[in-house]
Amino acid sequence: MPNPTAGQVHIDEFLTNVSVAYVQSSTKFVSRRVFPVVGVQKQSGKIAQYSKADFLRDEAEKRAPGSPSVRVGYGANSTTYICDEWDAAHAVDDQVIANASDPYSPERDAAVFLAQKMMIKEEVQFVTNFFSTGNIWTGSSDGADLVSGTDFTAWSNAGSTPLEDIANRCVLIEKNTGFLPNKLVIARQGWYDLKNHPDIIDRVKHTSPDAVTTDLVARLMGLDEILVTAGVRNTAGEGLAHSGSYIAGDNALLVYTPASPSLMQPASGLTLAWEGLLGSNQGQVVDRYRDDDAKSEVIRVTAAFAQKRVAADLGVLFTNCSTRI
Repeated sequence: MPNPTAGQVHIDEFLTNVSVAYVQSSTKFVSRRVFPVVGVQKQSGKIAQYSKADFLRDEAEKRAPGSPSVRVGYGANSTTYICDEWDAAHAVDDQVIANASDPYSPERDAAVFLAQKMMIKEEVQFVTNFFSTGNIWTGSSDGADLVSGTDFTAWSNAGSTPLEDIANRCVLIEKNTGFLPNKLVIARQGWYDLKNHPDIIDRVKHTSPDAVTTDLVARLMGLDEILVTAGVRNTAGEGLAHSGSYIAGDNALLVYTPASPSLMQPASGLTLAWEGLLGSNQGQVVDRYRDDDAKSEVIRVTAAFAQKRVAADLGVLFTNCSTRI
């Protein structure tokens, strides 16, 4: 048969409008969305604190004519912070750059790759500092983390009472501090258990035809926002079989946090970003430099930040919210 075959007249080429890379959306990470981000010019410093007990005490007295006013005072102290610097770099050899074909763009790909690394690192640090046991939030009645099966029934159990659990802790925190919690941070499986819980479905089924969303449940709970932390990471070393897991596990954190930082304003936590770092944008720097010995361009991502718990009594951690994970 003299006619050429399809394979003889066509050479497979890369598609230039599609490629496959496991780049997670930034919306899956909550580390910079829970607490206000405060830009700082120095790597370390102090945060002023005023005595809660002194500010909430009832001390004004009736004054008789000619008598002196009652004198009251308040205590003040401080807490320190230090913005640790984290970075990761990727070298791209000159030969790789020269030989790359669409859709590969080694320098662009390196920047995306490293940005993903930094988002994962910040979320891991957030979970370590705020979302795991051992770093105690004191907003519960006994000043300890709440444990499923002991202090509350896991929300994956249809017989649990998540609305009451949240309401009870909101009241306790407000009674102790004067501030009502306004945010709930919850892991993905816990959120699915919450949105499908019979108590919540029963509350909304006659009022809204829409899907059960974080905004809807937040309004039901009297909160400003529910944030779902759903970032994942591979916990296996390089060269080993992939082992994916949620960074946040199955806990939930109820806190009060202001919309923006200000003077004489309480906050359960703060994210301090070292903007004094050369080239920084909210404590993050992406730069490129030449490694002549290796004949490579090096792309580097740096972040310098501190995730600081400021007021432990403005939050409470619910542990093991789901028995499905």
